[in-house]
Amino acid sequence: MSYLNPGNCLLTLLLMLPLASLAVTEHGNEPAGETNQHEPAGLRLSAAQRAAAGIRSEKIEIRDIAETITAPGEIRLNQYRTSQVTSRISAQVIERHARLGDRVKKGDPLVTLSSVALAEAQGQLLVADREWRRARKLGRKIISDKRYTMSQVNRQQAYAKVLAYGMTRSQVNRLLNSKIPALASGQFILLSPQDGTIIKDDFIIGEMIPPGRSLFEISDESVLWVEARLTPAQLSKVRKGASALVKSGSLQYPGKLIQLHHALDETTRTLAVRIAVDNPDDRLHAGTFVETSITSETTRKALVVPTDAVLRSPDGDWEVFLEQDDGRIVPHEVEIVDTTDGLSVIRGITPGTRVITRGAFFVQSEIAKSGFEIHNH
Repeated sequence: MSYLNPGNCLLTLLLMLPLASLAVTEHGNEPAGETNQHEPAGLRLSAAQRAAAGIRSEKIEIRDIAETITAPGEIRLNQYRTSQVTSRISAQVIERHARLGDRVKKGDPLVTLSSVALAEAQGQLLVADREWRRARKLGRKIISDKRYTMSQVNRQQAYAKVLAYGMTRSQVNRLLNSKIPALASGQFILLSPQDGTIIKDDFIIGEMIPPGRSLFEISDESVLWVEARLTPAQLSKVRKGASALVKSGSLQYPGKLIQLHHALDETTRTLAVRIAVDNPDDRLHAGTFVETSITSETTRKALVVPTDAVLRSPDGDWEVFLEQDDGRIVPHEVEIVDTTDGLSVIRGITPGTRVITRGAFFVQSEIAKSGFEIHNH
């Protein structure tokens, strides 16, 4: 009987193992054939691709920027672009021509009213106008100066009275030119005094309306006001005309500080400031609470990049894209400290780092592609 040499058995077993299982890379215990998977991820673009996508990079340095004052605010109607439509006399609603939410132009009909007092005034005007036409035709040689003057004054007063009651000059002139007494019915139409949107129309057909009752409220919402409240110390750092930023949810709107109040609120010990903000897409509405950032007159040193250079990463964090010395572009997580005048104050990179300042969205899209390949075109 022959016996196997233990040393020979161990050698035989080692020779039977796959050689790949014993291969080690300089990176650790991974197979040598997989070292490419551990090269730093990045994006390489040719000069032509960079130019076509409008990609630009800059070295980011610490610089002086204006400080910003942040405060909660509330959107309000621009009172300088808002009107109320009221009846000057007691009247009854006959017909509605516009409704809540309608966009109207200056001079558009809103509502037809009927008034007994206006009917009497219209009748007096027709009589006075006829008398004045007769006196003017006869002339001062036929009638006395007193009668001539009196008929002229009576007509002017009757004309002014119907205007004061709410008729327009064009409506009055149509009544006079028609020469039909039956048209002196007391009906008149209230017209829109401005372009805008109807934000209130609190009445019903047939309702009796007292003088001064608001029937419509019309506002031009293309420019709104935001009222923010600042402490006296904060207010001392801002001036009228300062730029501002209004944040509503994920949306941001540039604004301008147009007014500073001088009365201190005794409860909150704050003073109000008014910011004008354009609302071209009609997404902002009165009564909404927002966050405001107002540029102050003082400055501070900070590391900043254009706001468009900072994007949300797939996991929800903020990131910028760094350009390495070898030309690769890689994402890098940062923290946004503040935003002002189109710039974001960031934390998380070293001054002197080269960052993609234009075309970041294109870079992010390319990097996000699964197994992306950059081809020269």
